[in-house]
Amino acid sequence: MMSIGLLLIRLVMGVAFMGHGAQKLFGWFGGYGLKGTGGWMESLGIKPGVTMALLAGLAEFVGGVLFVLGLLTPLAGIMIAGTMVVAIAKVHGPNGFWGTNNGYEFNLILIAVALGIALAGPGQYALDALLF
Repeated sequence: MMSIGLLLIRLVMGVAFMGHGAQKLFGWFGGYGLKGTGGWMESLGIKPGVTMALLAGLAEFVGGVLFVLGLLTPLAGIMIAGTMVVAIAKVHGPNGFWGTNNGYEFNLILIAVALGIALAGPGQYALDALLF
């Protein structure tokens, strides 16, 4: 049952991060694509904006794919957690903890889940279990 629980967590987290990455990279799902996301990042002081949007989008999209597959799970967890650390540092941190104030509460939960799975392992329904 534990491996089914880990699979469920990996699927939901991974697909969500794939979607966020696709928003940044391709403008899908209501996203702004590289140019729009890059402009927003520049407004936050993250430069060069388009390059950083590309890196963030790739970290989210590729990290999400790897998380879903349970492949290179520690790397996937670090990629996902890394984007959330930047989100806290540049966007949500100054607003305090609670999500009701656009704080970092939810980002911290995502970091904990990503790193928890990275440390605990993806379970038996994962490519890591098959390959390593």
